[in-house]
Amino acid sequence: MSRSRRFLLGSGRSRLCAVVVVLVPTAPVIALSNKALLAASAIPAPVCQPRVVDGVIPSWAQAGFHPPDRRMPYEIGAQGHIAALLWAYPLLAPPPTTHNNKILWVSEVSTSGAPLIISAQRMMGSDPIGQPARRTVAGGPGPSIINLPGAGCWRLELRWSGHHDTLDLDYLRNPG
Repeated sequence: MSRSRRFLLGSGRSRLCAVVVVLVPTAPVIALSNKALLAASAIPAPVCQPRVVDGVIPSWAQAGFHPPDRRMPYEIGAQGHIAALLWAYPLLAPPPTTHNNKILWVSEVSTSGAPLIISAQRMMGSDPIGQPARRTVAGGPGPSIINLPGAGCWRLELRWSGHHDTLDLDYLRNPG
């Protein structure tokens, strides 16, 4: 066999080395991918941080409001699918006797009339405290009175009509 032909075909030993060379570099990549997956699953929950805005309600949440540039405290969910319009601000726990902790939920996405299911978890930074509180708004996003069992920062997981969003709300200690 000519020298050039032997080089092209290679001997059994050089083919084996070529396979090893191909496999060895990929093994660390697979290991790194697994480490990255493990690291991603260990990422702590974000710190509970309400983002209430006192301003003009977003245009998609203004239906029925006059004037349309009405200002009030509100918060938009992390996914941007729902707004919590806060008729009483700040929200208080225990609930006040002079007014309600009224929240008007407005969905930017379509709804089917299924209830809005709220799972509220009090947080200390990024750590859950105590048991979650469950609330339901019949008929889906709309007017509600949401009283929670204690003061603090609450992370609300919201589910309705196949949609999901989250937001954080503060309930201040009722001084009365």
